[in-house]
Amino acid sequence: MFQNIGEMVVLFWRTLLSLPMTWRQRHKVCEQFFEIGNASLLMVCILSFFIGAVIALQTGPVLVSRGLSNAVGGVVGISICKELAPVMMSILIAGRIGSAMAAEIGSMQVYQEIDALRTMNINPIQYLVLPRVVAIATALPLLVIFAILVGWLGGAFVSMANPHIDISFASFLSALREVVMIKDVANGVFKSFIFALLVGTVSCHQGLITRGGPRGIGRSVTKAVVNSIVLIVIFDYLLTRALLS
Repeated sequence: MFQNIGEMVVLFWRTLLSLPMTWRQRHKVCEQFFEIGNASLLMVCILSFFIGAVIALQTGPVLVSRGLSNAVGGVVGISICKELAPVMMSILIAGRIGSAMAAEIGSMQVYQEIDALRTMNINPIQYLVLPRVVAIATALPLLVIFAILVGWLGGAFVSMANPHIDISFASFLSALREVVMIKDVANGVFKSFIFALLVGTVSCHQGLITRGGPRGIGRSVTKAVVNSIVLIVIFDYLLTRALLS
């Protein structure tokens, strides 16, 4: 475990040192950005809408029964922007994109394509890791902003449609604006940026250390997703503790 952590730290550091080469890899960055961002919009939209809807459905009747109907919008808004949107979208991207990264790079490692790159004096980190890390670190925060807006819309829709809540859109939006500040949205976006770096680094690292043919590729994909989710949860606590203090 400590060896893997050390290798991931070294890989991340080498990726940071390769950032000046991003412009040369701009075409691969744009390709990865489209795969991570545009191709994930539908899933992000569905997931975030129903997350907001479930939060409103669970908390709305309880708050209304206690005379706190004006707090429904604030509860839904703050829970989505600070916690649910960044964590759930990061887990979604880890399962969808992180696994694809690990599988693609792992296949190249197993079939010695990465050795061929080194033979041609092409740095694998600059050619394979850098575009993916830059793309996911750019796309995931944008997806989280979109998810926050859609989640709020889902919460507002349920608050208006459910007879046990029955709150107007104006009341929901007013409560949301009273509770949610710009810094709350910024905290969620900042969390998603850190999670994106974790997912990109872990997935690329698992691909680079793949051994053992197709079975090894499957193990690398599984480890990439599981390790990414575990690190997301751990860093979510650490970042929340730091931001609250």
